[in-house]
Amino acid sequence: MKRVLALTTAALTLAGCTLEPRYTPPVPAIPQAWPTGEAYPQAAAEAAPTLSYRALFRDPNLLALIDQALAGNQNLRAAMANVEIARAQYRAQRASLSPTLDAGASAGQDRARSSATGARTTQRSYDADLAAAFELDLFGRLRSLSRAAQEQYLATSAGARAARLTLVGEVAQAYLTLAADRTLLAISADTVASSGRTVALTQARLEGGVAARTDLSQAQTLMEQARSDQAELTAQVAQDRNALELLVGGSIPDSALPGGLEAVDGLLGEAPAGLESRILLRRPDVAQAEHALRAANAQIGAARAAFFPTISLTGLAGYASPQLGGLFAGRNFTWQAQSAADLPIFAGGAHVAGLAGAKAEAIQSAFRDVADALARRGVIDQQLAAQQDLAAAAATSYRLTTARYKEGVDTYLVALVAQRTLYGARQSLTQTRLARASNLVALYEALGGDAEIDALPVGAPALRP
Repeated sequence: MKRVLALTTAALTLAGCTLEPRYTPPVPAIPQAWPTGEAYPQAAAEAAPTLSYRALFRDPNLLALIDQALAGNQNLRAAMANVEIARAQYRAQRASLSPTLDAGASAGQDRARSSATGARTTQRSYDADLAAAFELDLFGRLRSLSRAAQEQYLATSAGARAARLTLVGEVAQAYLTLAADRTLLAISADTVASSGRTVALTQARLEGGVAARTDLSQAQTLMEQARSDQAELTAQVAQDRNALELLVGGSIPDSALPGGLEAVDGLLGEAPAGLESRILLRRPDVAQAEHALRAANAQIGAARAAFFPTISLTGLAGYASPQLGGLFAGRNFTWQAQSAADLPIFAGGAHVAGLAGAKAEAIQSAFRDVADALARRGVIDQQLAAQQDLAAAAATSYRLTTARYKEGVDTYLVALVAQRTLYGARQSLTQTRLARASNLVALYEALGGDAEIDALPVGAPALRP
């Protein structure tokens, strides 16, 4: 009895251990704080914020399109399906830790001719049994495989969150690009109209003998350039809409589209600055790399355990009888028990070092994404103010030089240069406004956290407004 108790205690002790290496998270090779200097915004450090795309993008039409994309985007649905597959695989692997129990019953009939007498006989058989099987996880192989499947499931779930975050950013960027291109289209149309009036004026002055033919040719070059830009931007706006509808997963009514970038400018919030760089550890792609690394670590434990014998126990108990009525009589009870040991050769886990490097690379890449976005954010307001002043000055110059040309004080070349400068200044102002809005989207994605997206249950692709 003492020997039996000792063997049982030893088996239970072995069953409580694994052969996995001690997991040590790699130290991220990044500074504790963001870069500082003239190109970066000055702000006091603050705790990791609770970001929400609803706080950053306040345009009701944009918010509605983001919700529609989260509900209907096909790529996001594929990511959600992968989460469900990973969860099912984890549950199946976890079930291997428990004994299997199967019940069965059968009935059969066999009719044969006797070789001695030539008479035909009929034999019937009935049986009912209960079978059990269990693998003694003495070296933690099954538990390591279960842990690896769990970490893979968590990695897939983090990947789905990353897909949601990226989708929100892509929809916002596509919306802002469409708004900017519509503004550029309006600028080109306005320039076509104004330059057309100038061409008409110059034609009249030419016919009156007070303007040179070169003035008319120069006026026509600007008008034709603006007409070319107008045609190009008309196609670009249509392509922007197609891209946005592809992301959203359905058609978009005209009423839900932005009229221009000016209408969106006042509906953009501000992303926080002055954060500790360790905020990057919550990014879904970094979390995905972390879980993949932990899964690889568990696979090493399973690989090591595979070098030791695998011991399984099976048992069968039931009743067998030629008569159905007496099937469960005591004399018909039968049982069978057996054990087996297997010693396979298995190699694996060599890729864990590569995964550790991949995680470190993901963190470093994330740090650069945020640092670059902060560098742009620190100076974009100054650039925007300068572009606004430039556009205002160009508009004043164009108005004055056009008036002086009409009065015959200045040549048309002076007015033409002023008109070209105004056209370019308005285009540059729109591009700067788009860069400022896009920088907010880039910071949102780079910081990698959205409280509403993180709170979504796995397998639920859409938010409820």
